Amino acid sequence: MATDVVAQLADSLAKTQVTEGELSYKGQGRKFDNAKAEMVKEIQEFKGLQALRLEGNTYGVEAAQAIAKALETKSEFKYCYWSDMFTGRLRSEIPPALNSLGAALMTAGARLTVLDLSDNAFGPDGVKGIEKLLKSTACHTLQELRLNNCGMGIGGGKILAAALTECYKQSSAQGTPLELKVFIAGRNRLENDGATALAQAFQLMGSLEEVHVPQNGINHPGVTALATAMQHNPQLRVLNLNDNTFTKKGAIAMAQALKHLRSVQVINFGDCLVRSEGAIAIAEAVTEGLPILKELNLSFGEITGEAALLVAQSVEGKATLEKLDLNGNCLGEEGCDALREVMDGLNMGDLLGALSRPKQVDGDVFNLLFFSFQVDVADAGKTAEAFLKISSVYNEEDEEVKSAVLDSIDAILRKAFASPSFQGYDFVSSLLVMLGLLKSEDKVKPVRVVPGHLQVLEYVVRQDYFPQDHIAVLEAFMSHSARNILKSTLEQVRPEN
Repeated sequence: MATDVVAQLADSLAKTQVTEGELSYKGQGRKFDNAKAEMVKEIQEFKGLQALRLEGNTYGVEAAQAIAKALETKSEFKYCYWSDMFTGRLRSEIPPALNSLGAALMTAGARLTVLDLSDNAFGPDGVKGIEKLLKSTACHTLQELRLNNCGMGIGGGKILAAALTECYKQSSAQGTPLELKVFIAGRNRLENDGATALAQAFQLMGSLEEVHVPQNGINHPGVTALATAMQHNPQLRVLNLNDNTFTKKGAIAMAQALKHLRSVQVINFGDCLVRSEGAIAIAEAVTEGLPILKELNLSFGEITGEAALLVAQSVEGKATLEKLDLNGNCLGEEGCDALREVMDGLNMGDLLGALSRPKQVDGDVFNLLFFSFQVDVADAGKTAEAFLKISSVYNEEDEEVKSAVLDSIDAILRKAFASPSFQGYDFVSSLLVMLGLLKSEDKVKPVRVVPGHLQVLEYVVRQDYFPQDHIAVLEAFMSHSARNILKSTLEQVRPEN
């Protein structure tokens, strides 16, 4: 499921081994509005500074400028660990802060290896703030670029792609072409246009070893563009497109790309709607190649039992395989049993991931629940729409449907509220507007309220992922009729104050 990608990203983001020459202010939760003389002095006096960890604090423009001034003499500098450093700042503050820091690195003559600006939610304007840096000689040596959860959007993706392309061309002209190895940009709403632009840069570089672009709203045109680009990156080891939408066209294109790659170890196409035809094509690619494959994730892809068996058979002889994930597909109890039997017959039964809830939900209900795995939780409005759409089929009398609906809602909201950039109050207000309990200037047409909406909402406010301070907001805006249903629950779980 999508939670797997979070763990995978966390693991990848944690692969930083540098300790020598490192100065860290990581996770101190401090607020730097102005220049802190002590901090600036520490940076200035640190001999041979190679790495600076600023993550887990918040820096204003003046503070960033002061830090930048201290970095201007650090010619040995290589590692920027600058994720989550603008919490609570205005969007307009971030570009000048990044410009100052980037300019300092260029002045110092630094040659970067790692640039990590994840979890800063700076949007396309933030990408503009690092555009000059990315094009400069400071990034000719860049090996890892980490921009997870930055809200770049299509515009930011295009700016980033153009900057990387320019960096590659300039570095190539100097005889040392850019050899970016790790690219991480999950949860950025790149969509097809942003992904296609980046794919062109990836194809040009040809040096990538890890690509992580989960949860970006990419459909088959963007997936196809990325597939073409991956063929030109022969050292690719990890390919993570979790929670995008391949469909048959995208999956077949990606399968063709995999036939050209021999170094791939991890494939994460979970929550990607590869469908049976796509799964069969991928199984063929696995059978024909991928000799050192370790992990294959095709979970929640609307794959039938017959296609899943072909996927299982394709891993025969893969001595390095550690996990095959086919959970959440259209297998049924018999399909799950057959899948386990095939894997046991290959002496690989322990490598098959869990197969939960094997029973199928038929027809429209299944399609509605599968929709939950395609939701862009970075958008509070779309998350509210998904909540209402899924909860509308809730049926207290049908245990199978009831359980499936609640599981889907849990998956969406747990993922949403776990994201630092998710606007919880926007989600609540969107929900109230769509339920007709709150007026909107956008003239949003309310949905027809059905019992499932309120029954699932009653369930949600009891869950540990739902913020307590949001409960009072819900109660304040509930109409009299709705409050009759929800009042007791809201009063029970809201904060005492």
